[in-house]
Amino acid sequence: MDKERANLVNILQHCSLAAGMDEDMVGELLDSSQVRQRKYEKGSIIFHDGETPHSLYILLSGEVHILKDTFSGRQIFLSAIDEPGDMFGEVYEVLKQPYDMYVQAAKTTQILELSSRLFSLDAGGKITRSALMVQRNLMRIFARKAYFMHNKIKVMASGSLREKIVRFLFQNMDRSAETKLPFSREFLAAYLAVTRPSLSRELSAMQRDGILRVEGRTIQVTDRDRFEEYL
Repeated sequence: MDKERANLVNILQHCSLAAGMDEDMVGELLDSSQVRQRKYEKGSIIFHDGETPHSLYILLSGEVHILKDTFSGRQIFLSAIDEPGDMFGEVYEVLKQPYDMYVQAAKTTQILELSSRLFSLDAGGKITRSALMVQRNLMRIFARKAYFMHNKIKVMASGSLREKIVRFLFQNMDRSAETKLPFSREFLAAYLAVTRPSLSRELSAMQRDGILRVEGRTIQVTDRDRFEEYL
């Protein structure tokens, strides 16, 4: 196996879509006629807003931005994908819903594109082992997304920002009433649909009120009774 192929196999084995696949199964997946590797230069569009999906995508190298244009033509940045093995476009591809955003290469980028035909019939007229594993893993991915959205709806249904913060922390804390955020405050602010300064001000206020102690990404509840008043 050459170095490039070995690197590709390694990336896929750490991708949720290929979870549980051994090296042979990953190789079978890569050898399918429904899978292709493509290179996009900076500024290239991977898919357009309103386009009908034909593939799901796995980032191999580089970075892409998920974008949306307003009616007046202003570009809105939604998120960035920059970790090799990260997948995007899978929901639209499986549901066959036109994209409501577009994706652009932020630098020279390599992407693995998997056609939905891979999950039905291959050239030989039968479903391969790797395709069956992809089907199973997609179901698990969608289940996790549904669970994530269920929790987010419960958080967003709260009234004040403080209530949203408390509900989010409560969902993610251990028995010691402590949690370490797995992502940045910028991400948490976007999750809660507020600005980062607003989030920081409220966390600082909760510290002054003796409810929380915040040290970097670690948050500890210091007054459980007052904390639970916001649940």
